[in-house]
Amino acid sequence: MKAARITLATVAALAWSLPALAAEQGGTGVVTGINRLNGTVAIKRVQDGTVGANTPAAAAEEFKIKDNAMIENVHAGDRVTFSTADGSGTKTIIKLDRQK
Repeated sequence: MKAARITLATVAALAWSLPALAAEQGGTGVVTGINRLNGTVAIKRVQDGTVGANTPAAAAEEFKIKDNAMIENVHAGDRVTFSTADGSGTKTIIKLDRQK
């Protein structure tokens, strides 16, 4: 009985912590559109390396921006690296860096 409680407590702790660990994601992509009024940016993800090179290109994803100042120096066609947080069903960019 004691082993069952320990196992159940471990499973519950893992189930509770996994969403927090997977909440922040990042990537590299090309900016395909910016809407400064709504505070959104569309980014088409770019795959690095040769893995999946034969798969069709992914469609651009639209993200909310945490702070509009992040997109002041970014233009359509720029290659960027970014980090997102998934809060309340909306992906929000929390870090955006333009690559040179």
